[in-house]
Amino acid sequence: MQIPEITGETLRRILDHSSDEIFVIDKDQRIIFVNSVCEKHYGLKPSEVVGKCNIELLEKGYWKPSIVPLVFEQKKPVSIKQTTYIGAELITTAVPILNEDNEIELVVTTSQEIQTFKNIKKSRESNPASINSSTPITNCSKMKDLLKVCEKIAKVDSTILIQGESGTGKGVLAHYIHEISKRKHKTFLKINCAALPGDLLESELFGYAEGAFTGASKYGKKGLLELADQGTLFLDEIGEMPLSLQAKLLQVIQEKQFIPIGKNEIKKVDVRIIAATNRDLVDMVSKNQFREDLFYRLNIIDLHLPPLRERREDIIPLTYNFLYKFNKKYEMNKIISQECLDMFYSYSWPGNIRQLENVMERLVVTSDSIIQISDLPELITRNIRPQAQYTLPSKLDDALEHVKKTLVVQSYKKYKSSRKVAKDLNISQTKAVKLINQYCGGMVGKI
Repeated sequence: MQIPEITGETLRRILDHSSDEIFVIDKDQRIIFVNSVCEKHYGLKPSEVVGKCNIELLEKGYWKPSIVPLVFEQKKPVSIKQTTYIGAELITTAVPILNEDNEIELVVTTSQEIQTFKNIKKSRESNPASINSSTPITNCSKMKDLLKVCEKIAKVDSTILIQGESGTGKGVLAHYIHEISKRKHKTFLKINCAALPGDLLESELFGYAEGAFTGASKYGKKGLLELADQGTLFLDEIGEMPLSLQAKLLQVIQEKQFIPIGKNEIKKVDVRIIAATNRDLVDMVSKNQFREDLFYRLNIIDLHLPPLRERREDIIPLTYNFLYKFNKKYEMNKIISQECLDMFYSYSWPGNIRQLENVMERLVVTSDSIIQISDLPELITRNIRPQAQYTLPSKLDDALEHVKKTLVVQSYKKYKSSRKVAKDLNISQTKAVKLINQYCGGMVGKI
């Protein structure tokens, strides 16, 4: 019986179906191959990894620590424990392939999730450098630009206003700014202004003297402003704060001092204020529902968090992050099917990241070993984007042409400018003009 020849494409398909991550670098530590499991571990597709230097991805924090220096130094198989930025814990083994001169030509690494290695000897593990758990998980260029801005503003003490829909991670971003600021070793406190009635919110923020009001503690109480001295105070849902309390907060921001309820003494504080809202404060100001002077004091630095539907490249890494989180919390080892991931990518996520996290917790608890489409809540399956209803051409060239046209038309509808379309699609403006004329000729002047 003749054994069929295994082509390169067949071999690639075999490796992509491996449950382990397979990673190959050359003698210059450049990545020349990685299978599809890397998307599960790092939220990156193989095409985004191959061709890059190992150190480039390491410095961006996708995993820690690096096994490469060890294998190049020892020139023998090495195993360590690694942690990825979306929460996967891996046992990674690197095997060097040497030439006749005993020099490394290639290094083949394999990584498997730690659950499979619960009984591994501790002597084989290294002590991985910790990854900043407060760093927002993202592969989105908009979010990466936003994080770069955060790195700059973290160095100063200006007030910050974070705006975005509910569930987009405004609290996570606020905590991240605190963690990379000079105040990181001091207190970070958070209060939801919508969760408390006005009088209780005032006492929580400013504190009070003993017996200041009915029901007050006989010992009095320090407010969050005093407790957060030298640190950061995050005021979530600032748009819900009563107007009377807004005036007192403005005084704190301007004068760095306040008077607790029922006291005469002035308290001085050095606290950074970060506020967040999902409401349109400009509209509220115009309707006298929010103080204009406070708005401008809060709005010194304005950050806008995009909803999850506008950063779809983050859906898969966030999904795996929550999968690792809840597997660990409930001591399970669930995996998620590709069909579910495709469904997640197509869903609009009106509740944003918070909704995704809640869905993943439910699925980890209620599903069998593999999370299938049948496990998904009806809310998702009922409201999926109707991609399957589109009639795509059967031939590959026609299909590619269809996709290209769809991208150009959608981009032109959104931006109405060849320059912005070029930037959005990462092409030259000359090519953008050509494609707009080709696909959008009848739309020009009508949008």
